[in-house]
Amino acid sequence: MNVESFNLDHRTVVAPYVRLADTKQLPQGDVIVKYDVRFTQPNAAHLEMPAVHSIEHLFAEHSRNHSERVIDFSPMGCQTGFYLILQGQPEVTEVLELIEATMTDILAATEVPAANEVQCGWGANHSLTAAQEAVSVFLAGRAGWENVTA
Repeated sequence: MNVESFNLDHRTVVAPYVRLADTKQLPQGDVIVKYDVRFTQPNAAHLEMPAVHSIEHLFAEHSRNHSERVIDFSPMGCQTGFYLILQGQPEVTEVLELIEATMTDILAATEVPAANEVQCGWGANHSLTAAQEAVSVFLAGRAGWENVTA
């Protein structure tokens, strides 16, 4: 299939994990990479939308304090994780450090950035508490982030 994640057997992965999902060379020679940042076990658990929405806002804002490579951080429709898109081909350790530092920032946050009707399409659909709870669980699994399958 054309979509990389549709070719992944979601029954064999063990969340939480961070996985290089794709590398693309663009027509002008630039390279971008996409990481699967999986929070919950596929088909067994998911994040509620206020948590997803808030993690998206928090990560998008705080990650750029740690790296100029960040292009996008987007939620998966299945609500089990996010896609992190970066410029270039950073070392895996750099990616993991970026994610860990940003998640630590999220735990320390006192508000969700741009969680209002002026800056967001559904500003009322946020939960800092739910986001921080999900991030705390994700960080607790840090030792296994590079182990995608059992």
